[in-house]
Amino acid sequence: MGNSFISFLTEDLGAFFSHTGFAAITSGHIAMLVIGLVFIYLAIAHKFEPFLLIPVGFGILIGNIPFNLNAGLHIGIYEDGSVLNILYQGVTQAWFPALIFLGIGAMTDFSSLISNPKLMLIGAAAQFGIFGTYILASMMGFEPAQAGVTGMIGSADGPIAIFLSSKLTPELIGIIAISAFAYMALAPIIQTWIMKGLTTEKERVIRMKPPRVVSQTEKMIFAIVGLLLTCFLVPLAIPLLGMLFFGNLLKESGVTRRLAATARGPLIDTITILLGVTVGASAQATQFLTWHSLKIFGLGALAFIIATAAGILFIKLFNIFLKQDNKINPLIGNAGVAAMLGTARTSQKIGLEYDPTNHLMMHAMGPNVAGLIGSAIAAGILLGFLG
Repeated sequence: MGNSFISFLTEDLGAFFSHTGFAAITSGHIAMLVIGLVFIYLAIAHKFEPFLLIPVGFGILIGNIPFNLNAGLHIGIYEDGSVLNILYQGVTQAWFPALIFLGIGAMTDFSSLISNPKLMLIGAAAQFGIFGTYILASMMGFEPAQAGVTGMIGSADGPIAIFLSSKLTPELIGIIAISAFAYMALAPIIQTWIMKGLTTEKERVIRMKPPRVVSQTEKMIFAIVGLLLTCFLVPLAIPLLGMLFFGNLLKESGVTRRLAATARGPLIDTITILLGVTVGASAQATQFLTWHSLKIFGLGALAFIIATAAGILFIKLFNIFLKQDNKINPLIGNAGVAAMLGTARTSQKIGLEYDPTNHLMMHAMGPNVAGLIGSAIAAGILLGFLG
């Protein structure tokens, strides 16, 4: 009996331990677990995009629990047939981003953009962050496809970045998505100092004319015409723009309220959960903690900064040609970055600091939705050139 007990201790317990995460853990796993915890902390303690950062952060924890790959357990996200791998196909096949855009369309009001079409130019100017970083990354030796998806981080829109990466660089989806979501969440911190540094106190208190009332008919026409114009121009962006304008028509038609409510409620919430968790789980230490990934992360920050600055500087230039009573507050230039609502809220917050009665939110929504459309078009252009 003594020998049996010793055998149990030395062999059976040893076999059990070899299947635990403790036996396979590395410093890389520990580093990624810390990053996941930081994401969760930022979401809970500072309320930085909690609907994104909590699923992504927890996904990072899931994906970086080590296990014996040789055991043939088929539980990892990169193992064919595993549950996580099946869910991850929504990312690799890009149908999560398309469904996210359906929900965004069903919750977005294009009134600000329709009432003041020149705000579309701000969204277009912000795309300089994408193409400027693409040029810089190419000069640094990145392959064209990698340079393109790295520049797309400048949109700070996870679904768009995932869509493009899934088509051009599937091996980089994890780092591209994590970077885009991170800068989307950190927009209030990163953009604040850029906005204050590039504007004067006089510019920050510019009052814009209230947006005119836009009729329901105009909104429906915009959804249909917007689809036809953008998708005829860039057919490769149909999965994103088609779903965006379809969701918006569900909202604005007035006869499909239940469908619109589903798209902007239970559907987008479900997809956001699955997208965040699987993207987080894909950011494993072996893929994420490399010098190349860190360069992508750094260039993504630069793309975001350039996009923010480009939107603000464009308004300052544009204002030279506008009459005094028709000038645009440069603080809404940051909203040209596609990160929906987050950048518009930052415009509102900074504006209220300098004039508590000057509400910029509705004005900022114009370049915000223009930036979203512009980034989707940019993704289609890059896919056409680099695919």
